[in-house]
Amino acid sequence: MRLPFAAVLLTAMTTSAAVPIAAAAQTAAPLPASNPFAKPSTLPFEAPPFDRIKDADYQPALEAGMAEQLAEVNNIVRVRSMPTFDNTIAALERSGRLLERAALAFYGVNGANTNDVLQKTQEVLAPKFAAHQDAIQLNPQLFARVRTLYDARQTLKLTPEQLQVLTLTYENMVRAGAKLSPADKTKLSALNAQLSTLETAFQQKLLAAAKAGALVVDDRAKLAGLSEAEIAAAADAAKERGLTGKYVLKLQNTTEQPALAALTDRSTREALFNASWTRAEKGDANDTRATISQLAELRAQKAKLLGFATWADYVLSDQMATNPTTALGFMQQLGKPVGAEQRREAAELQQQIKAEGGDFQLKPWDWDLYSEKLRKAKYDLNQDELKPYFEINKVLTDGVFYAANQLYGITFKRRTDIPVYQPDVMVYEVSEENGTPIGLMYFDYWKRDNKNGGAWMSNFVNQSKLLGTKPVIYNVGNFTKPAAGQPALITFDDVTTMFHEFGHALHGLFANQTYPSVSGTNTARDFVEFPSQFNEHWALDPKVLPHYAVNRQGQVIPPALVAKIKRAATFNTGSSFGQALAAAELDMSWHSLPASAGRQDVNVFEPKALAATGLDTDDVPPRYRSSYFLHIWGNGYSAGYYAYQWTKMLDANAYAWFENHGGLTRANGQRFRDMILSKGHTEDYAPMFRAFNGKDPEVGPLLHDLGLNADGSRVAVK
Repeated sequence: MRLPFAAVLLTAMTTSAAVPIAAAAQTAAPLPASNPFAKPSTLPFEAPPFDRIKDADYQPALEAGMAEQLAEVNNIVRVRSMPTFDNTIAALERSGRLLERAALAFYGVNGANTNDVLQKTQEVLAPKFAAHQDAIQLNPQLFARVRTLYDARQTLKLTPEQLQVLTLTYENMVRAGAKLSPADKTKLSALNAQLSTLETAFQQKLLAAAKAGALVVDDRAKLAGLSEAEIAAAADAAKERGLTGKYVLKLQNTTEQPALAALTDRSTREALFNASWTRAEKGDANDTRATISQLAELRAQKAKLLGFATWADYVLSDQMATNPTTALGFMQQLGKPVGAEQRREAAELQQQIKAEGGDFQLKPWDWDLYSEKLRKAKYDLNQDELKPYFEINKVLTDGVFYAANQLYGITFKRRTDIPVYQPDVMVYEVSEENGTPIGLMYFDYWKRDNKNGGAWMSNFVNQSKLLGTKPVIYNVGNFTKPAAGQPALITFDDVTTMFHEFGHALHGLFANQTYPSVSGTNTARDFVEFPSQFNEHWALDPKVLPHYAVNRQGQVIPPALVAKIKRAATFNTGSSFGQALAAAELDMSWHSLPASAGRQDVNVFEPKALAATGLDTDDVPPRYRSSYFLHIWGNGYSAGYYAYQWTKMLDANAYAWFENHGGLTRANGQRFRDMILSKGHTEDYAPMFRAFNGKDPEVGPLLHDLGLNADGSRVAVK
């Protein structure tokens, strides 16, 4: 998952009461020179000076940044001369430097290493951010200047990038409500204020719910099946909470939990699954159901006010899919074959249970354990057999970095002189083949109670030729940290996650834009996941895998074991892909509600929406339940979770192109960099993809990657 600046800041900033620019600019106290955000960082690449930043520095810097940007916008609208691209659009692109410096650092740290002070800062500032954005986007004088340029755009002799920036600036202001009447702008601002507050409340409730919902186990015997290292980590987690002689299994932000694949005590599995499934539905202060039902209702009302039938229509109007009909049609093409595969898989697992003498009906908490047993029986593949070959640091340097070097020629150098926000974070400098610096990369992989669930990428500094800045990017994960003295071994799923998030990083590192608003990963939701999912393929490439998959004895992963991994690549695909597909359809159901639908009862709406998918959601529940679906209620993916499947289609088509043109080669990598990774949003997505691929994307390659045919049958194994 990629968390762009637009998702964590600008999305939040579109949600509060409008404030007149002149008045808003006077509300913040001057920022003292001692504040570390007062001036651009003097560190390499303007990296945040985390060694000097204190929690109390963020709020005054953010408030001063908003005031400064509003003053800059005031200067734009006060210009007496006719609007030009430079005095209006480029001036907007130059504005808000202090705000961006502070916001990118704040949201990065708040997501990965939060505390009470940071959470309170977010809570206090959410409506202020929204008021700030409304003050800019809904300013009639500013919109008049932008509209004048937009109407004359074909006569201005702009470069293609300038024309794109002008067009997007105009369209974004219209989408924000710039054409609304003053009365409707007031209504919009009221809706925005409520949405901002609710989204912040959801994030904080969910973080607390996940921490409180962790499973506490009293008896070590109940953890049978876990490795000694995993049990030691559970004991350490208990000690962190002051629980002596107990074990804590922390929750990751998905329905399924990793330990379900190993725990042999069925009661523990059921307890862990239920802890995950009900984490935010306890009827306590962390219960999110009332919050999300109100969010869905208010989003539908906002969409109606802006002239759209539903929130999904509003969101998809500037995406590659363009409308929910196209997105739903795409998902429906996948539903039948994936649903058929789920039912086949469930029947096989039930047979596996029976063969072992089990006398119980398959339940979701049984799926991972018995699918792992079935995987071993069918392919003689055991995840514990794989983990010794995947030591996290070697995966990073000799796998993720090596693949990037082979494709794009880039190199990496560890930097221990760059301050970090948490001791586990590692920093690398990235350079071109000729030694020219590209930017910085931060890696924060270990799970913490004060870290949001999942994995993501974002920027501490955005690339822009106009501003003279190079990218400073971070990848965040939630892998289980080993106990002291134990090797840092991870699963192959974790390996895939590392390649995925670094695909986002490459998209940001190769940014080559003049204007920051179209730079790097500032692209549509149903395009931004394409480079990351495409990058996953190199984890198993025969040139890459043996380079990093080496155990502590120096033995390279055996070819026979690699063959097992590849043969098992589409095993359990009905479950793994179906979980995400069900979540995507659940998201679209919530956001396809018209304003007239009113507020929904989560307990009634969710089962009905899941039943309508045609998938086997009883045995294979969605990857995220409504009550802990962070992507759509707090991270900007509302009506956009389908993007993971859509971009998987793009990825499958692009990888098929690579396979047909020689695979992993330096020339192919350069072509992909030049035509996709370095483009940002300087072009429309469909023509950009068509230019690279030679044709529009099709579902066929995606289904083939899943081991399925369009009629629901399995692809014959060669």
